[in-house]
Amino acid sequence: MTTTPSDVDVVLPCLNEVEALPWVLERIPPGWRALVVDNGSTDGSAEVARACGATVVHEPRRGFGAACHAGLIAATADVVCFCDADASLDPSLLVPFVREVRDGDADLVLGRRRPRGRGAWPAHARVGNVALARMLRRRTGLRLHDLGPLRAARREHLLALGLTDRRSGYPLQMVVRAADAGWRIAEHDVPYLPRTGASKVTGTWRGTWQAVRDMSRVLNEPPPAHEGGTVR
Repeated sequence: MTTTPSDVDVVLPCLNEVEALPWVLERIPPGWRALVVDNGSTDGSAEVARACGATVVHEPRRGFGAACHAGLIAATADVVCFCDADASLDPSLLVPFVREVRDGDADLVLGRRRPRGRGAWPAHARVGNVALARMLRRRTGLRLHDLGPLRAARREHLLALGLTDRRSGYPLQMVVRAADAGWRIAEHDVPYLPRTGASKVTGTWRGTWQAVRDMSRVLNEPPPAHEGGTVR
């Protein structure tokens, strides 16, 4: 019988996701802690999250990266996972990701989104993602297909990366700095469902390309002169 790895925190950045949260939180694996990082919600998301058994962290600075990093700081588990709170991704899919990190087969595991259902991944968002994957390949040599939000790594190692972006570039900066530090990065297919509610980042062409610009700045950062985030 396969057991679920223990001592795991799941960071869920949240801005007005009251309709999606119950679905997401009931899929957190048993024994794991859900950290819902409320980024200024006005729809009662924080109250719903608490009612569903999650730990709520408040981050008043707006920005996807600000919310993610606040969750990372608040986490105490050995392994930290990230997942969107909009019901587009099932957090139970993180179990093999965590196992791969725990077994020492990878240092960072990412979910490659595979759309399921009409409207799961709008054309403009896919175009932006392809462009970023190509830029990432030129910058790091990594042959990744997606920079999706479903991921797992050890907390101590993530903190050592010294992540500074607090906007849309945070997920990409994590991958770039991990690559620069010599991390082993794995990518696995995961189903990507139509999200509940409107996207705050990629819901429009304008939002998508603003995110691409944020991430382009991350890709233009020079490699670090030190090895502070290297996994030994």
